[in-house]
Amino acid sequence: MAEVSVDGDVLLGEPPAFDPQEAAVLAQRLFGLHGSTSGVGSERDQGFVIRGTDGPVGVLKISNASEDPAVVDMETAAALHVLTVDPSLPVAAPLPVLGSDPASGRGAYVTTVEGPGGLAHLVRACTYMPGTASIDPPEIGAEAAFDYGVVVARLGRAMRSFFHPSAGRVLLWDVHHAAEMRPLLDAIGDAEQRALLAGVLDRFETSVLPRWPSLRAQVIHGDVTVDNALVDERGKITGIVDFGDMSHTALVCDLSSSIESLLVHRAFEDVVPIAMRVVDGYRSVTALEPEELDVLPDLIAARAVADAVLFGWRAALHPDNAYLQGWAEVLPLLGYLEDEGKALLRERLLPGSVTSDDAALTERRTHAFGPALSPLTYDRPLHLVRGEGVWLIDADGERFLDCYNNVPVVGHAHPRVTDAIARQSRRLNTNMRYLTDAPVQLAERLVASMPDGSGLDTVLFVNSGSEANDTAWRLATAWTGGDGALVTRFAYHGVTDAIAAISPEEWLATGQPAHVETFEPVDRYRDAGLDMPAELVAAVARLQERGIEPAATFVDGGFTSDGIPVPPANAVRALADRTHEAGALYIADEVQVGHARSGLHLWSFAAQDVAADIVTLGKPMGNGHPVAALITRRELTERFAEQTEWFSTFGGNPVACAAALAVLDVIEDDELVARAGRVGPALRAALGDVQRGHDAIGDVRGIGMLTGVELVRDPATKEPDPELTDNVANGMRARGVLVGTTGRAGNVLKVRPPLAFGDEHIVLVAEALDATLQGLGR
Repeated sequence: MAEVSVDGDVLLGEPPAFDPQEAAVLAQRLFGLHGSTSGVGSERDQGFVIRGTDGPVGVLKISNASEDPAVVDMETAAALHVLTVDPSLPVAAPLPVLGSDPASGRGAYVTTVEGPGGLAHLVRACTYMPGTASIDPPEIGAEAAFDYGVVVARLGRAMRSFFHPSAGRVLLWDVHHAAEMRPLLDAIGDAEQRALLAGVLDRFETSVLPRWPSLRAQVIHGDVTVDNALVDERGKITGIVDFGDMSHTALVCDLSSSIESLLVHRAFEDVVPIAMRVVDGYRSVTALEPEELDVLPDLIAARAVADAVLFGWRAALHPDNAYLQGWAEVLPLLGYLEDEGKALLRERLLPGSVTSDDAALTERRTHAFGPALSPLTYDRPLHLVRGEGVWLIDADGERFLDCYNNVPVVGHAHPRVTDAIARQSRRLNTNMRYLTDAPVQLAERLVASMPDGSGLDTVLFVNSGSEANDTAWRLATAWTGGDGALVTRFAYHGVTDAIAAISPEEWLATGQPAHVETFEPVDRYRDAGLDMPAELVAAVARLQERGIEPAATFVDGGFTSDGIPVPPANAVRALADRTHEAGALYIADEVQVGHARSGLHLWSFAAQDVAADIVTLGKPMGNGHPVAALITRRELTERFAEQTEWFSTFGGNPVACAAALAVLDVIEDDELVARAGRVGPALRAALGDVQRGHDAIGDVRGIGMLTGVELVRDPATKEPDPELTDNVANGMRARGVLVGTTGRAGNVLKVRPPLAFGDEHIVLVAEALDATLQGLGR
């Protein structure tokens, strides 16, 4: 038999050998527990239930003679600590020794007795907890498995403020030390079984152990298992009676030991579902980190190895101990976990985390979504797996400066927003037919952000900018009685049937609908003298010539899809005036340029001093979480309510509103309006320096953190060069900077980074543009 140095004294020590009569005498003399005794199974100690005339009155535990008194002190201290922090947990309470004062310290709960052979044993007692011990795992169903997870998480929470010097011991049941079990494999006589166990240890050492320092750690119970917890007739935990396997280790080990114990003897098709129920119960109390979820399947397998090896080795040493003889029952489960169970469980724990081959994934995408979906961006598509501030990271770990997305307005994966989403989703997510705080608070914040005297005092929540504009269109037609729309020449306002019809960028082969007219925005590069308000008036006249009265003018304050031409503010203001003179409503579409991007105000229409009737919000409102809104005057919604009852199932749900509130907080706390107003012009100045070296750059323009770089074939004729523009976008992507393209001719680079973009990033954009144009000979 191989020698064991780790925790060897306890594992090698002979278990106590007190008979029930001796135990009854000890229980009465030391703890005042009167009654008969019956033994309970134990690996290395002895336990006895004391039953009086009216039922059980307590439990006596006699420790192995090799047990460290400091460890016993830790177990007592832990139970007392847990009951102080969370008194409703079903933990057996330590009982003081007769004649001792509990106020004197933990020593009042432990004493020493002499056993057979003259060996000294530590003795304790605790309250009796009702329930059944050592239940067969398949008897514990899905509901009880969920409850197991809840109890384990609550116990971990109660112990997170607990520490004891003895917790630093090296305990073989702690799978952190799984490698120390290798000498014990010799006790497993079957070569195939030994190979299975050794293979699991090999993979554990290779894939898990190097990541161990990154896992959350604390003192954990380590053994809330079917052999160590009492349950009721439904399989739910009624008692935790033993803290004998405590140690300071990874928190997730508490979960893995419980899951493993619940999976033994279970049909393989039930293994993953039951494991997930335990996990779901656990994270209903305590969120699990991605790294913990990723290693959990391997920890479960390693715990199964510990069961097999430690019990198998101990069974060889103590063949008369029935508790140890079923050691091989875990091997079928372990084999299944290694064959496919771990992979299936990991897919459930981390859905969407599989990283496929780029080419294969592209082919699957084409097959799954068909030709109607917008194509992938760039000639060499990005296979992204993570976002961080202004950076996007692909499957190979390469980082790209994101200067394209306005959706993550405060930065990819902003911790305040992601935390708000997770926190609220753990508490409640429902609809606005119930009374919840977040939607009301968000609506009040949005109304307060509207310009003084605007009359914009009423909010409707939806899920996307398209839905916001669709609802705005319905309000406008209900209020005016008209059904004509006015939009800029190449505008984009959404994808619903009604809104795609007023989005010229979407028309392609469908042509211009009869109820829509377009007008040219002022282009300071090509036609700075254009009378944009007059263009709108002419468009109204064309509608009326067809017998159509206008209902609304939709304007994106950044004129983003039109190529970011940056009309003067007075011309934009005049659009609203001419709209009102025509009897229509002015709808300020802030989906692309709102939420501080203009650099002058939270909303571009407010910065332009435009008298809007309806304001629509979308994309950046939840920093990537679907949430959108429109703000209008109450009288418009009153008219609308006369025609219909309006409701959106997901609009205004508490999780979406929590995300939106967090975004507003970050914009305010980080002063992102001012940041956009400072960094955006600095970026354009740097790009202007690049322009002087390349005649392909016809113009650099923008507002706030929204910049357009127009590329031309000939600076004299200003002929658009969409082919070059596409090549430049791809070339900058190859140099780690992501930009988009826009404009009717597709010849404007759209530089629209998250507002976390700072001065340190400007040079990266300028250098990438300069190098790309040089590389293309332009």
